[in-house]
Amino acid sequence: MTQIILSGLGAILVIGLIIYTGRLLFLLKQQKARQQSAIDKRVDSMVQSIQTIAFAMQQQQCNYSEGAIRICSLLKALPIENIPDYSLSFPKLHALFDTVKDYPSHEERGALSKQERRQQDKQREQFESEAESGIQEEIVRLRSFSC
Repeated sequence: MTQIILSGLGAILVIGLIIYTGRLLFLLKQQKARQQSAIDKRVDSMVQSIQTIAFAMQQQQCNYSEGAIRICSLLKALPIENIPDYSLSFPKLHALFDTVKDYPSHEERGALSKQERRQQDKQREQFESEAESGIQEEIVRLRSFSC
């Protein structure tokens, strides 16, 4: 008789653990779905930003250097698995980014003398004009960019 009672309690315990495990797995699946949804929204937002910046560059509302910095930073930060090497897809844009990424900005730029700022602007504009035709081709592709 004791053996039957203990077997019954053991069975109830096992069934309870199975139900609890099932519930935890269900909650984990829901959490992963919410996380993936948030990642998908983030990717969509970043892709839309890339397209918008490319459009602004094409319309000359944003200079190439600023656009290159913003777009390359967004491409690098895309939260996707197996992120491709976008420097191969957009080599002119990345070349410009590599050239101007270390230029001072904001307060650092304000601390420069006018002569230093003019010199940097002149160099930046020269880099932009040298890469303009290649960047224009890449901008066209970036306007319809998707992951």
